[in-house]
Amino acid sequence: MDTTILNEVLELKALILSQNILSKGILNLTETAFYLEVSKSHLYKLTCSGKIPHYKPNGKKLYFKRSELDVWTLSNRTSSKDEIEQMASDYILKNERIRL
Repeated sequence: MDTTILNEVLELKALILSQNILSKGILNLTETAFYLEVSKSHLYKLTCSGKIPHYKPNGKKLYFKRSELDVWTLSNRTSSKDEIEQMASDYILKNERIRL
C-alpha cells in the first residue's frame, strides 16, 4: 500500500511539473531536458554544436524559448509513403504533358 501511494505522489509531482513547464515561456536547462525528454548531457551537446536555439546571458546559464523549441522539434519533417507516391504521380503526370 505504501508503494502505491508513493507511486501516485510521484505521478502527481510529474504532472504538476509538466503543467508548470507548459505555462512558462522561458525554460532553463533542466526544464528543457524534461520538456524534450532528453538527458541534460544530450542537450548540452545540441547547444554546443549549435543545433538547437538557446540563450546564454552572462555566459553561464542556458535558457530556451519554449516556442522556438516547438518549432525546432517539428523541423525536418519526413513525408509518409502515401505523400511520396502522390508527389511522384504528380511529377510523372506533369512531365508527360510537357513531352506531348
